[in-house]
Amino acid sequence: MTTRSRARTAPAAAAAVAALILLAGCTGDTDGSVRGTPGAAGLRDPYFPKLGNGGYDVRHYALTLAYDPRSGRLDATAEITARATQDLSAFNLDLTGLTVDRATVDGAPAAVNRAGNELTLRPREEIDRGREFRTTVAYSGVPEKITDGDGAGEGWLRTKDGALALGEPVGSMAWFPGNHHPSDKATYDITVTVPQGLRAFANGTRTSERTRNGRTTAVWHSPEPMASYLATVAVGRYETRTATTPSKVTVLSAADPSVAAASRVLLDRIPELLEWAEENFGPYPFSSAGAIVEPTGDVGYALETQTRPVFPQSSFDLPTLVHELAHQWYGNSVSPATWRDMWLNESFATYAEWLYAEDFEDTPAQESFEEAFAADANWAFPPAEPPTAENLFDPPVYQRGAMVLHKIRQKVGDDTFYEILAGWPAKHRHGNASTDDFIAYVEDVAGEDLSGLWDVWLYGDGRPTSP
Repeated sequence: MTTRSRARTAPAAAAAVAALILLAGCTGDTDGSVRGTPGAAGLRDPYFPKLGNGGYDVRHYALTLAYDPRSGRLDATAEITARATQDLSAFNLDLTGLTVDRATVDGAPAAVNRAGNELTLRPREEIDRGREFRTTVAYSGVPEKITDGDGAGEGWLRTKDGALALGEPVGSMAWFPGNHHPSDKATYDITVTVPQGLRAFANGTRTSERTRNGRTTAVWHSPEPMASYLATVAVGRYETRTATTPSKVTVLSAADPSVAAASRVLLDRIPELLEWAEENFGPYPFSSAGAIVEPTGDVGYALETQTRPVFPQSSFDLPTLVHELAHQWYGNSVSPATWRDMWLNESFATYAEWLYAEDFEDTPAQESFEEAFAADANWAFPPAEPPTAENLFDPPVYQRGAMVLHKIRQKVGDDTFYEILAGWPAKHRHGNASTDDFIAYVEDVAGEDLSGLWDVWLYGDGRPTSP
C-alpha cells in the first residue's frame, strides 16, 4: 500500500456468551470420551487478536459470487478446503455482516452460530488431526463497507457501475468467510457472475469468461498461495490491455473507461518494470501480472492486491506503480507472520522506489535516505513497533523502514545487499516470515552481528543525532 498515513480500526470483539455456550460441549467417541476441542476463535495477533482462527490450515478457497450492482446484493458460496491441526469438535471462520443460509462439512449439515465477526461451525462428527476436510458456506446479503478512522474504506466498496473488494487489513471478511489472518495463505478460485455489459476481474489467471441469459461469468485461478487481505474482485465496465514480460509472464490489466486513456502509457510499461524488478529482486513469483485502475472517487488509495494491484487514477504514477509491483515479492510472496511485521512489506516497496530513482532518475538512494531522515513524521515510533493498529500504515513503517534497509546496504556493501534483496523473497517464497526471521537472515548473509544497527534504526526511540 502506498498511502503513508491511513488510520485503521481493529475488527469488533466477537467472543459472545452464546458462542462460548456452543463451544462448551464437544462431540466424543461412542464410549463417551471427548477427544476433540474447539479451534481458537483468534490467533492473538499483536494488533488484531481476534483475527484468524486456530485448529486448521486452509489449503484452498473456491468462491462463487453472483453480484447485482443495482441492489448491492451478493449471493455466494465459499468452499473451503483445510487440514485440521488438532482434533476439532468445532471451528470458526471470520465473517462480518451477510447472512449465512446454510453450511456443511464434508457434505453433512453443520450447526452454525454467529457472534459478531465470528462464525462458529460444529460438524456432525469431529475432525481428526491431520485430516483434510471441506467446508461449504452459502451466504447472501449486501456486503459491508468498513470505514476506517480517517474515512478511507475497505471491504466491499460499491462503485458507480459495480464494486471493488479490498481487504487490508481486515476487509476481506466483509465478502467471504475464512481464516483472515495473513499467516494462513491458500490458493484461490474465484468465479464471479454479473449482469451482461459488466465484467469481473480478480487475482491470478482468467480461465474462462462467458455470457449466457443476460449474465456474464468469469473464472479466475490463483495457483500460488495468497493471504486473504490480498484477494480482490473488481466489477464494472473496463477496457483491457494485454502484454507479456520478457520472462513470459502474461500481463492483463483493466481500466475504467473514464481513466483508460490517461492510464494507457503507464500500463504498457508494466513488462519493462517487472523486468527491472526481476533483475534486482529475483524471478517474478507469480504466473500472472497486471493492474486495475479505477476512478479516484471509487477508492482513495493504491493496494498491492496479488498479481493485479489496484490504483485510483490520481495515484497511478510511476513511483506508486513501482512500489505496488515490488510488493509482489515483498508482502505478497513473502508475507508477514503477524501484522507487527508489516514494516517488512512497506520498507522494501518504498526502497524499490528509491532504487528505481537511483537507476533511472539520477537520484541516489542516499539522497532519498537523507530526505526521509529530515522528515519529522518518520520518527514518531520505531518501524517494527507501531503503538497501535491505527499506526500500521503511518510514515515510520514506510520511510523509516526503508532507512533501515539503506543502513544495511551501507553496512554490508552493495554486493551483499543485492544478495539480500533477491535472497530474502527466495528463501520465504510463497510463505510467511517475521522480523526475527529477517534479522537472522541478514546477519547470516552478512556474516556479522548487526545488533547496533537494529537497536538504533529498527527499534530505537527518536532520530539519531546524524544520518
